[in-house]
Formats: sequence, C-alpha cells, structure tokens
Amino acid sequence: MRIEKCYFCSSNIYPGHGINFVRNDCKMFRFCRSKCHKSFKMKRNPRKVKWTKAFRKSHGKELAIDSTFELEKKRHVPVKYNRELWQNTIHAMKRIQEIRSRRQNQFIKQRLKAGKKLELRTMKRK
Repeated sequence: MRIEKCYFCSSNIYPGHGINFVRNDCKMFRFCRSKCHKSFKMKRNPRKVKWTKAFRKSHGKELAIDSTFELEKKRHVPVKYNRELWQNTIHAMKRIQEIRSRRQNQFIKQRLKAGKKLELRTMKRK
C-alpha cells in the first residue's frame, strides 16, 4: 500500500482517495481533496495559504530541518525480500517516529516559551 503526499498541502493520500491531475508534460499532481485541487487551479501559492504544511514550515510553526526527514525520502531501488531486513526496517521506523515526535514536542515547547515570555512582559508593563 503506497501512501502518497498531497502536492498542495502535503497531507497523506490513501489508496482510492483524492484527485489526480496530469498536466500536458505528463507531470502528475495528486490532491487529497477538492479544496487543494481548486486552490492549485486558482494558482495559489501553498507557502502563502495558512492551513498548508508549507506555510507552517516556512513561518517557523513546525520543525523544518531535522535528520529524521532524510530517512523518509523515496528510494527507487528494488531490494530482494528478506525477513530479517524487513523486521529491522519496521523496528527502525518505530524508533525514528519516537525520536521525531520527541523533537517536535521539544520544538513546540521552545516556541510556546517565547510567547509566554512576551506575554509576561506585556502584563508587567500594564
């Protein structure tokens, strides 16, 4: 089962869901819902639309640079099936997900800490 990413908002698209748009030069664009498809047709920039993942990353709302993102890239190299390799891969995927969630939580706490400091300063001024 291949889980694709939406071209516009970067959310997951499960098999049997979403819309495919094929341009004249055979480039495929996959969209998770009609909202993304319509925004793409209106030539909106995903980095300027507030609900997209691209906006959140470009404005510092989400973790943008991390070594765990390198492991998520597609590799188009066929590998012969090996049960031990498969089990190790699944174990590594779980471990990477734990590390990523820990780092994201830490990033969010750091971001919120700055907001709390600013709020305390405004309260002291009043």
